[in-house]
Amino acid sequence: MSTRRILLPGLCFIVMTLAVLQTMVVPIVGTIGTQLGVSTTAAGWVLTGNLLAAVIATPVIGRLADLHGKRPVLIGVLTVVLAGSLLAALTHSLLWLIVGRVLQGVSYALFPIALAVLRDEMPPRKLVGSMAVLSGTLGVGGGFGLVLTGLLTANGADYHRVFWLTVVFVVLALAIAWFGVPARPKTSGGTVDWWGAAGLAVTLLLLFLALTQGRTWGWGSVATLGCALAGVLTGTLWWLLEKRTAEPLVAPRMLTHGPLLATNVATVFVGIGMFVNFLACSYFVQTPRAVAGYGFTANVLEASVVYLLPGAAVGVVAAVLSGRLIRSFGPRRVLIAGAVIGLVGFVFVALAHDHTWQLITAGVVINVFVSLAFAALPNLLMAEVDAADTGVANSVNSIVRTVGTSIASATLSTALAMFAIDGTGVAREIVYTAAFAAGAVACLVVGLAALAINSTPTTGESLVGGRSEPAVPAGSTARSAPTT
Repeated sequence: MSTRRILLPGLCFIVMTLAVLQTMVVPIVGTIGTQLGVSTTAAGWVLTGNLLAAVIATPVIGRLADLHGKRPVLIGVLTVVLAGSLLAALTHSLLWLIVGRVLQGVSYALFPIALAVLRDEMPPRKLVGSMAVLSGTLGVGGGFGLVLTGLLTANGADYHRVFWLTVVFVVLALAIAWFGVPARPKTSGGTVDWWGAAGLAVTLLLLFLALTQGRTWGWGSVATLGCALAGVLTGTLWWLLEKRTAEPLVAPRMLTHGPLLATNVATVFVGIGMFVNFLACSYFVQTPRAVAGYGFTANVLEASVVYLLPGAAVGVVAAVLSGRLIRSFGPRRVLIAGAVIGLVGFVFVALAHDHTWQLITAGVVINVFVSLAFAALPNLLMAEVDAADTGVANSVNSIVRTVGTSIASATLSTALAMFAIDGTGVAREIVYTAAFAAGAVACLVVGLAALAINSTPTTGESLVGGRSEPAVPAGSTARSAPTT
């Protein structure tokens, strides 16, 4: 079997590993706190530390992959993730668990690197479909991560099981990267903009601290507002620095160029919609009906298998079909159609959530939206950047998606805590209705952003990195020269 034949399945497994690492810990933060004897707030740093590492490391790793080759950087990232997974699986200390999750955070770079590998290796006639399947796997994997967590931690089982499973995933992914991803000689030059990397890291660190810790510190507290203000100030200085740098880490035009900006805006709200679906559905069905008057009193296992698994399974099918749809109708139309589908799903569940079949149906519909959106977005992105910037452009897009998921998680968690039924720790039903309505609004924004995306600039040039390079439209028969 040729390397190219196994390349796409192998990269899909690597991306599935990333998605599993992202979501598996979400349902068990409380369990981790209980079993380690620490507060839920302290245990929440297993999520926060992971996200902070992701937003800081991803753009730098993407640039390193563009400069030094995708395969060695991919193997290096997986090695770091394996070390983090082993540490998390072996330790009984919260501090070392957080360190392990920080090391796992570099896994967010796997997705943009995998997309860049496809752009280098796939023939033009298969590139669009391959990117669609790979991207759809990201959304589907998130659902399967939640399902696997439910299976492993049923009846209060040891949370370490989850991290041992991540060890297995990463070992297999490392083997696939070693034997299945072809090596290419380095053909491009350049350096890493370390000053730009430091400025971006500080900016994202401050903004993410404000976002993820706002509920704990208080949204109006000096710490939260101070981090937000300092983040904006640092970001402004970083922007001015990058505009004056010959080879910036993230070219300002990569963030302001019309189609790229619209694509990144759509990505933020796809991330919001995806996590609203995962979290709101999971929490809603586990709500005790005897206490709240709504919910299904499901345990973690039932929430995962009964309510989340059907949507994840249908998402796989949608991901496979998305490539054909993109080739036939173009990524912009597929994104618009996906947004409409997601809008219907969220409106339905906001109005009707009294029966099991209603939650399952909505989950299936919304997962189709997520799969189609994740398939369309990289094709829209790559139509606007030259091959040498594929890694860093997709890294920026990955950060943007992480921002969306973080916004959804922080906002929903705050609302559930603030609007509880008197005398209980259970949120009012209106919170979930509002969350599903917010998901519908997110889909509407995705659709509007997609409508605002124009085709590749009429000059036929990609406005990235201060250069004028030929753009590679999605589905084009022209191939870029290898860059690594």
